[in-house]
This record gives sequence, C-alpha cells and structure tokens, in this order.
Amino acid sequence: MYENKRLRRNMFNKVIGGVCSGLADYFGIDVVLVRAIFVASFLFAGVGGGLYLILWLLMPTI
Repeated sequence: MYENKRLRRNMFNKVIGGVCSGLADYFGIDVVLVRAIFVASFLFAGVGGGLYLILWLLMPTI
C-alpha cells in the first residue's frame, strides 16, 4: 500500500536534464503536461527557467 517514491531526475526520458520527467514520475502525471507547465511559466511569469535550473542542481539522478 505504501509506495516508496523519491523525487529524482529521470535520465532515461529526458530532453534537457530530466527534471520534468522526474517530476511527472513522482506525481504520476504525463510528462508532456509538466513540460507544458514549465514552458508556460517561463513565457508568462519568467520563473520557469530559474526553477528548472534550481531543480536540475538539487534533484539527484536515477
């Protein structure tokens, strides 16, 4: 019943650093949705790029 999930970058399904695919695996959602959210936050709010870089540095790899 308890699933041991860890937030990690997925290096097998990556485009740049694997952050979006790692987040999608952790939350159990489609990776395309996570990537679209990052692109939208980068274009409209300007925080997507900085957040992606921070997560890239902090998240361990699989």
